[in-house]
Amino acid sequence: MSTTTTARAGAREWGGLAILSLPTVLLGLDVTVLYLALPSLAEDLRPSGTEELWIMDAYGFLIAGFLITMGTLGDRIGRRRLLLLGAAAFGVVSVLAAYSTSAEMLIAARAALGIAGATLMPSTLALISNMFSDERQRSLAIGVWATSFALGMALGPVVGGAMLDHFWWGSAFLLAVPTAVVLLVAAPRLIPEYRAPRSGRFDLLSVVLSLVAILPVIYAVKRFAKDGLDLATVAATVVGVVFAVVFVKRQGKLASPLLDMRLFTNRTFSAALSVLLVGLVGVGGSMLLITQQLQLVEKLPPVEAGLWMGPPAMLMFLAAIGAPLVSRRVPPGIVVAATLTLSMVGYVLLTQVDAGDSVVLMVIGFGLVYLGLGAIAALGTDLVVGAAPPEKAGSASAMSETVQELGLALGVAILGSLATAVYRNRIDAEIPAGTPSDVAESAGDSLAGAAASAQRMPEGWFETAKEAATSGLNTAMLVAAVCTLVLALLSAVVLRHVGVIGGQPDPEEGVPAERAGSQV
Repeated sequence: MSTTTTARAGAREWGGLAILSLPTVLLGLDVTVLYLALPSLAEDLRPSGTEELWIMDAYGFLIAGFLITMGTLGDRIGRRRLLLLGAAAFGVVSVLAAYSTSAEMLIAARAALGIAGATLMPSTLALISNMFSDERQRSLAIGVWATSFALGMALGPVVGGAMLDHFWWGSAFLLAVPTAVVLLVAAPRLIPEYRAPRSGRFDLLSVVLSLVAILPVIYAVKRFAKDGLDLATVAATVVGVVFAVVFVKRQGKLASPLLDMRLFTNRTFSAALSVLLVGLVGVGGSMLLITQQLQLVEKLPPVEAGLWMGPPAMLMFLAAIGAPLVSRRVPPGIVVAATLTLSMVGYVLLTQVDAGDSVVLMVIGFGLVYLGLGAIAALGTDLVVGAAPPEKAGSASAMSETVQELGLALGVAILGSLATAVYRNRIDAEIPAGTPSDVAESAGDSLAGAAASAQRMPEGWFETAKEAATSGLNTAMLVAAVCTLVLALLSAVVLRHVGVIGGQPDPEEGVPAERAGSQV
């Protein structure tokens, strides 16, 4: 990390940070608010089962696929320009989504929202790296930015529930419009433009290769989460890996690659990406299972479940703000290891959840999990961006976001599938003989299916299903606890060379290039 004397950010930069946090809150909110809108949406548009899945997944597929492309594009055409274009597109397409008249139209709108969303995250993070050249201020600014996504996810059920109580399902999408308007008006006044010097030709073939590498892998992960390991999952994985190899080889031959593979030779960059990837796996799986437990087992309405998720979000906020401050005196590797150890304690508490009244225990356990997430999101992202030269900040930011998206998806797939396997293994023996095959299949597939079939099953049977689902949660959280403890130990080792924030750089690591470029 560099110790070059740099100007400290002032009121304009901190005001700009507030503006840059808005689209991040919006993207987090968009993740959770659709879950509330889905029932009324389905009643109005009548999507098939496959169409319903694509309404949910099209956004995530496209945002993950285009992150690397958009991160590099912002470096070349101007990060603020790309942010404004993306915000305008997100607002317009949100209106189209809100007034969709068919499932097909909504799927197309969700896909377009994913592409527009992919411009926002790497652009905001890269611009923060330009505005806050002082290492200590930058780490704190990234901590604030990192909490914005969790804040949006926490607000989703509350704000979305309130809107759906008074308006139609499309109103959930219109939340993006005022955010986009504020961003378009304020950003040119508070946020400087940045373009990388000597950026070279934009390689369209690399864009295609990156999409064909990333999208099949994301599809395979999501399919595995829903259907388990089958031929389509294996085939998609193979296709993605093959094209990933082709993509990497092409980047090594280009003078101006879409993704500079030399970034991975920086051990801080690679180690921080690894911590982000593995750390988000546990968070993604626990988020899915805890949300399901609160609504299906504890029988909380979505708005109340969202309110209970507020305290964990606050702990994440405190960790994301506090970890960079502590890391000014304690090496980041130690801070990450310590907070991940607290996350491990949270997972252990979640192994003790039962099918009775366990809401408080879940909130405390998940709060500790989020504590670790706040630290690794803030410090891991800061280490990734800080390890890259400024002209590559967009690419580095995109890689950070890509591995976090992949980590969340893997968490849902791996821990979700483990919990489902435990549920099915326990519930199969409990389904009464003579149960109609369609009811038995639905009840034996998942807790949601059991809830839908409860009226056609013997009285009290759903309590057995809740116990089976809780056993699946306990098992998945035990695995997450063990993996998180291992990650905590590895973090202390792989990040041991990183000094305190604002301290002396590692002489073997090298110093990022001087923060130069075309700034307006």
